[in-house]
Amino acid sequence: MSASTANAAARRNRWAVSFADLLLLILGFFVMLQASGPRRDAMLAQVSRQFGGRAMAQGEELRAADLFAPGEALLTPAGHAKLAAIARRFRQGKGGIDLRSSGVDAAHQRFDAWDLAAARLGAVARALRAGGIAQDRLRIRGLDQADAVSGEGQRIRIAPGGR
Repeated sequence: MSASTANAAARRNRWAVSFADLLLLILGFFVMLQASGPRRDAMLAQVSRQFGGRAMAQGEELRAADLFAPGEALLTPAGHAKLAAIARRFRQGKGGIDLRSSGVDAAHQRFDAWDLAAARLGAVARALRAGGIAQDRLRIRGLDQADAVSGEGQRIRIAPGGR
């Protein structure tokens, strides 16, 4: 094989190196996204804005300690007020609303960690329903204890979800 034939073959196959670079960048992005844990939604919204997409509908992420009595699934008066304000904001929407819990509350007493998280999500759903959001729009999606940032305790996420 002559030198000119080898150079021509190398030029034709140059796209494979660029394609491999692109795949590695995409893989790196998804690894970073997975490692971001509870900040994932905010990060995706920022990426969407950077690429000219419309802003993703933003949800609310609240510390359970700001809504509930320690170790309990009873909303405090401040928690009722916060959820009433959120219900007013989401009341006009058409799609579903996803409710998620992440992390655990170290102060659980009467409940184990799963029961406490489930009871709190139920209390949030009932408060949002009392705030005027139709029950068929509310969806309790999950208890994700693995996404907790150590030391932050339990968090409740209320976000628009597709139907």
